[in-house]
Amino acid sequence: MAEVLYLSSFYIIWFILLYYIFLMQGGFLHALQFRRLEKEWNFITKRVVPRVSVLIPAHNEEVVIRQTLTAMARLRYPKTELEVIVINDNSSDRTGAICEEFAAQYTFIRCITTKPPFAGRGKSSALNQGLAAATGEIIAIYDADNEPEPDAVYKLAMALVHDEKAGAVVGKFRVINATRNLLTRFINIETICFQWMAQAGRWYWLKLCTIPGTNFAIRRSVLEQLGGWDVDALSEDTELSLRVYDLGYHIRFYPGAVTWEQEPENWKVWWKQRTRWARGNLYVLLKYLANFRSLRVKRLYFDIVYLYFTYIVFLAGILISHGIFLYGLLFGLQLPAVRITFWFMVLAYLLFVVEAALTITIEQKQLTLKNILTILIMYFTYSQVWIGLVVYALYLEIKRVLFKQEVRWYKTSRFQQPKDM
Repeated sequence: MAEVLYLSSFYIIWFILLYYIFLMQGGFLHALQFRRLEKEWNFITKRVVPRVSVLIPAHNEEVVIRQTLTAMARLRYPKTELEVIVINDNSSDRTGAICEEFAAQYTFIRCITTKPPFAGRGKSSALNQGLAAATGEIIAIYDADNEPEPDAVYKLAMALVHDEKAGAVVGKFRVINATRNLLTRFINIETICFQWMAQAGRWYWLKLCTIPGTNFAIRRSVLEQLGGWDVDALSEDTELSLRVYDLGYHIRFYPGAVTWEQEPENWKVWWKQRTRWARGNLYVLLKYLANFRSLRVKRLYFDIVYLYFTYIVFLAGILISHGIFLYGLLFGLQLPAVRITFWFMVLAYLLFVVEAALTITIEQKQLTLKNILTILIMYFTYSQVWIGLVVYALYLEIKRVLFKQEVRWYKTSRFQQPKDM
């Protein structure tokens, strides 16, 4: 029985590994393709640009909001067709005062303050109030720690103009504090791999893409059809993605639109943030598994099955594999399968290293000795902590469902620092 379980976990792990190799190939091909697409779109000049409303939900963001609004002021977009709305959500610091400073200086920047009973209910609730105040036909979303490059909003808007079947367009985000410490180096590698290996690969092969929490633009008409954001979703971006697809639109990945964002600099903040992400994805999985057959767009089956494999099947495979391996070391359990698959596990680790190393070559100045050394230890450190985190998130979600607990939003703590690129 133990050998059957071990072999089953082995096959599950390799299935996911081969899937990511498949995505990586798509990511590389998309990296070549989107450059050609940019050149084609540049030949089509648009004299009339759509009105864009940039929404920035902000709760106690005085540490970072000034840099973010400075970046917004530098956006290369006709200011008569641009509005930047900061949603000051129940802040107790100087977030509101700083926003008012910018609003007094720039006519296209304004600040709204959430009111009870909606104040302090989390990002989704704040975005819904921002949407009600917005006047743009395109809604762009940025977190309060983001510094988009000057052309980012223009490129997101133009991608929607040129792709009528796209309900939303997703840009690329990069880590602004990537070299701060070992944790931010791990996150930087993870971010590059997710953006190119997962997002670009899924878009290239399957025409699927997941909205992130920042640096994306969505048609106002789509949001109105959907009734805005789900206030019960901790991972409001993933949940919104599935509803956009179910309307019959696709979500385009367009890495030409770039923003720089701050990532957690200590493990405590990272743990809380990533736990919210994992719980949010589990919420989406449970929500859509219950309505699996009623989905109108059959491609969504792939995404839901992917979430199921990642958070349930793959997790179970890893835990069984680790458990049997450790039990064998401690108590002398001898399984022929362990000896046979040992070298395949070594090969899996080498493929992990090669995949990550190849992926970072797409980004300028990322193929460095420090990043290679980071990748070499990443599997045995950062990736293993992720496993524990997902187990913890699964426990919290099961408890929430069983005891009908209220969802509580965690706002990621920010750090004061100079720009590090």
